[in-house]
Amino acid sequence: MVKDANETDAPTRREYVKYGAVLTGGLLSGCAGNAPTDSESTTTETNTETANQSGSSGDSETETDATNPYTVSMAPMGEVEFERVPESIFTRLTHLAGMAFALGRGDDVNAMHAPGYYDALWNQFTPRLPGVTLDWKGLYSSWEPSKEKLYELDSDVHLADPAGVSALDSWNADDVEAVGENIAPWFGNYYSDRHATPPEAWTDDYQYYDLWEMFERVAQVFREEARYEALAEIHRRLVETVQEELPPVEARPTAVLIGPSDLEKIYAYKLDTPGFLTAHTRAAGAVGAFGDDVQSGSTVDAETLLDANPDVIFALGGMHPKTSMADIRDGLGGNNVTREVAAVKNDRVYAQGARYQGPILNLFQIEMTAKQLYPDQFGAWPTYAEGPYPEIPEDEQLFDRERVASIIRGNF
Repeated sequence: MVKDANETDAPTRREYVKYGAVLTGGLLSGCAGNAPTDSESTTTETNTETANQSGSSGDSETETDATNPYTVSMAPMGEVEFERVPESIFTRLTHLAGMAFALGRGDDVNAMHAPGYYDALWNQFTPRLPGVTLDWKGLYSSWEPSKEKLYELDSDVHLADPAGVSALDSWNADDVEAVGENIAPWFGNYYSDRHATPPEAWTDDYQYYDLWEMFERVAQVFREEARYEALAEIHRRLVETVQEELPPVEARPTAVLIGPSDLEKIYAYKLDTPGFLTAHTRAAGAVGAFGDDVQSGSTVDAETLLDANPDVIFALGGMHPKTSMADIRDGLGGNNVTREVAAVKNDRVYAQGARYQGPILNLFQIEMTAKQLYPDQFGAWPTYAEGPYPEIPEDEQLFDRERVASIIRGNF
C-alpha cells in the first residue's frame, strides 16, 4: 500500500541500496528509445497533482562532512549513497529540473522533457528574478530516454523515478538497475504528481510526497539544505499570507483549468485533486466547478464547460510565449456555447503556467492564482495577453523577488 510522506515511517521500504561514484561504461547495444518531439501541447501536462506543505523530513539524512560519502532517503529508492556532490544532472520531468534550478544548478541539467518548450516557459518568469538566467535550449529530450544516451551523458545523478522509468515500453527492471549501478543513482518520485498507483513491483516501496517535501530531499542530494530552508520559509509565509485572507468557501468563485486550443475537445483538470500538480491551486483554496462526472485530465466538450459554468477559467500554458491569451479569449467569446460561460462573459479568463512546476514556479503560480481568484484580497492580476510574468507593484507582491533571486544565486 502506498503511503503519504507524513505518515509514520517504518524502516526503509527498500533494503539499503548503495551507489558508488560514477562508473564509466560502454554503450549498451540495440536499446534505442523513443523520445517525443520537442513541442508541447496541453497533453504534456495531462498526468496529475499535490498538496502544499513544507514539513521537515523524517526519513532523510545527510552527513555533514563533505569529504565523506553521504546518504539521502526517498521512496521508492530508499537509502541512496553518494560519494560526492553530483555535478551533471539528468532529469526526466520538469518538477525535478525546476528543483535543480531553484538550488542554483539549472545550468548543470543535461536532459529534460520538452526542453525547448519549458526553456521558453520558465524564461517568462526569470525576468522578475534579478540576476537569474536559465538556458535549457538544445538539451536531450528525455521523456522516454535511450539507455545508450544515458551512458553517453554519464551523469552524476539521475533525477528521475526508477519506478516510472521501468514502466516505459523500452525499459525493464534490469535496465533500471544496470544504469543505477554502472552510471549513477536514480533519485526521483513521479507518481506523487497525482497519487497514481505505481507499477506493482514498486507498490510496497512507494510513498507520496508534496512538492516541497520532495524538494527538501533533492536539496540534500546537493548538500543545499540551507538554500532549501531559505526558499521553504518564503513558501511557508506566502501560503500563510494567502490562506489567512481567503474568503469563506461559499464566497469564493468557482474555477476550472483547461487546455482550450480545441473547443470540441477541451482538456479539463481538477483543481483540488491530490498530488503536486495542484500545488498552487490547492494553496490558493480554489473551488472547482467540474463535478464528479469529469475526471481530471479527460476531455470535455463546450456544453460540458457551460454546464460547469465556472466563474474563472485558467488556461493551461497561457504563459508560454507562443500562446496568445488574446486569441484564447477571442475563441471562447466567439463560440456560440462557451460565450455563455460566466468566466467568458465577465472577462475572467486567465493565463497559467505549468502543472509540473518546480519550487520557483510554484511561488509565482500561487501568487498569480490568488490574484486571479481574489483581486479584492490580493490586488488585481494585470490584464495579460502575452510576454513575461507581469510586473506587479512592489506593495502588491506576495513574495520578495530579490530575496528569491539571491537564494538561487547563492547570495543569502
